[in-house]
Amino acid sequence: MRIDILTVVPELLESPLSHSIVGRAIKKGLVEIHVQNIRKYGIGPRATVDDYSYGGDAGMVMMVEPVEKMIESLKNEREYDEIIYMSPDGERLTQGICNELSLCGNIMILCGHYKGIDHRIREHLVTREISVGDYVVSGGEIPAALLADSIVRLIPGALTDETSALSDSFQDGLLSPPVYTRPADYKGWKVPEVLLSGNPKLIRAWQDEQALERTRRLRPELLEGVDIQAQKEDPS
Repeated sequence: MRIDILTVVPELLESPLSHSIVGRAIKKGLVEIHVQNIRKYGIGPRATVDDYSYGGDAGMVMMVEPVEKMIESLKNEREYDEIIYMSPDGERLTQGICNELSLCGNIMILCGHYKGIDHRIREHLVTREISVGDYVVSGGEIPAALLADSIVRLIPGALTDETSALSDSFQDGLLSPPVYTRPADYKGWKVPEVLLSGNPKLIRAWQDEQALERTRRLRPELLEGVDIQAQKEDPS
């Protein structure tokens, strides 16, 4: 997989994409992540990439020309499955979307900054818009790093134990059950006895029960219209 992230502030992406699971996946050759500086196509001696908004609204807008030129230059080198714009008014990022994107070969992620990008880019070049939540941050770089991380960890070989991702929250529509590690007793705070039983059937039943209970209590909207019993009988 190859991910190109287009930004005017590449420094914001250096650390998040260099360490932990994403960093290891890059070193293993499972994914290439290229941070592309839009200022390469900036206009004039100062490589300008933004201008005042038509209509007089406050805030600077990323100009259409530098962004269009960078996108087209990359498209001339390879085909992209998706050209994604990180936007607060895009579709809400879900685990299902992450699963879908992890199967792609080439993805381009465009980061807005300042007040956003000239809307013509969104109309003519962007194929998908994704939001990480109903709030606004200073730019699309942190959301882009979040999206890249959520995709890369699903690539086979990225995780030491590939089955780990299957038990993550939202993979089966539920929150994940509680997890514990040693020691079994710390200051009287004890690990549930069932997890120490060595009985896989009992442990799985307890985990299913806990996942359902936590989802009902913390995120009940996830259960709307879901047939839990049928889901357990046919996890496919």
